[in-house]
Amino acid sequence: MKLLRADLVLAGRPGECFMDGEVLIDGPRIVHAGARGSAPEVPGTEVVDLPGCTLLPGLIDSHVHLGFDRAVDPVTRRSGEGDARLLLRMAENCRKLLSAGVTTARDLGGRDFLEIALRDAIEAGLAVGPHLVVATRPITNTGGHCWYMGGEADTEADIRRVARENLRAGADLLKIMATGGSLTPVGAPPWQAQFTAAQIKVAVTEAAMRGKTVAAHAHGAAGIANAIEAGVATIEHCSFRGPGGLGGPVEVDMGLVERIADRGIYVCPTVSGVVWKIRESMGAGWFESRLSRLALFRDSGVRMVAGTDAGFMMRGHENRMDEYLAGLEVFAAAGWDQAAVIEAATVLAAQACGVGELTGSLEAGKRADLLAVRGNPLTRLDDLRQVQLVMVSGRAVTQSGVETVASSGCLD
Repeated sequence: MKLLRADLVLAGRPGECFMDGEVLIDGPRIVHAGARGSAPEVPGTEVVDLPGCTLLPGLIDSHVHLGFDRAVDPVTRRSGEGDARLLLRMAENCRKLLSAGVTTARDLGGRDFLEIALRDAIEAGLAVGPHLVVATRPITNTGGHCWYMGGEADTEADIRRVARENLRAGADLLKIMATGGSLTPVGAPPWQAQFTAAQIKVAVTEAAMRGKTVAAHAHGAAGIANAIEAGVATIEHCSFRGPGGLGGPVEVDMGLVERIADRGIYVCPTVSGVVWKIRESMGAGWFESRLSRLALFRDSGVRMVAGTDAGFMMRGHENRMDEYLAGLEVFAAAGWDQAAVIEAATVLAAQACGVGELTGSLEAGKRADLLAVRGNPLTRLDDLRQVQLVMVSGRAVTQSGVETVASSGCLD
């Protein structure tokens, strides 16, 4: 057993923290979390003192793309890396996530089921990385958003077939493109729906039969409405983008926002550090509009979670896997206090990803997914950058101080 002691322990449950606290772990599991001296005494326990540090649950990135082909051509088809090279870069992306303190990541779209192989290798101890929750090929219509990942489907029968193929291969959940997206210019634009509510419901039903859920990519109001009606578990982006494009006016449908909140659907607004870079070209007005939308969702009771969409280029800027914290700082700029930001990155994110019973908080019986940082992130969020220790299922996997030349994702 190991007993980790720190100046502050954030258990993850709202408002529960321990000054001068400790966490006892036995192999991959947490046995106890509480104030110093409260853990049961077990002969032979290794004591790890972390003075000046805070212990908290490992962070969760609810929306990444570990294996997006960096040389993909959205108009024709991916044409760059072969599977072997791509899998190696996916493993490097996992190392980058660890360097940011991310111990669980939900991959919402890749090719050739490579993320399943990587997920299983990590769990078997053959590779080092966060726990992965994977959707495999996103379900889209012919020529639709990200069609080149291999999940094209037009009819309800097609959707059922792709859903079953993904689940048979080992998908942890399904991803469906309820609207188009800007990455696929020849397909439907982001504000147009790609599937009806009935079609999305087919995927929801197939997933539910196996105890799994559906995440819906949705920008425009029509697609958001269809996703809500179909009963998806999470809505990704939920930007209410209209024909004006990224910089155009956004009209939030409050009726839909209220339905999202009432039904307990999680929203991952895919907030990343790229927002700070885009602000320089889009202007303060665009940035403030995005912040006000985040605040509006929160004030309406929508459960929002942290996720970066890392792996894609955005407006010419690389969305790096290891810049996770810069996305959390956008939530802070929108009015979240530090405790609420950490909750969105741990407890709520775990629930949204379907792993809330396994991780997201420091509780007896849960996985020993831990992060130790120097300082106190409840008073200074930037302290989350001062990573001292990362543990995945009780295994120390800290990756700080290692430089890399590999890109996180698409360069085109």
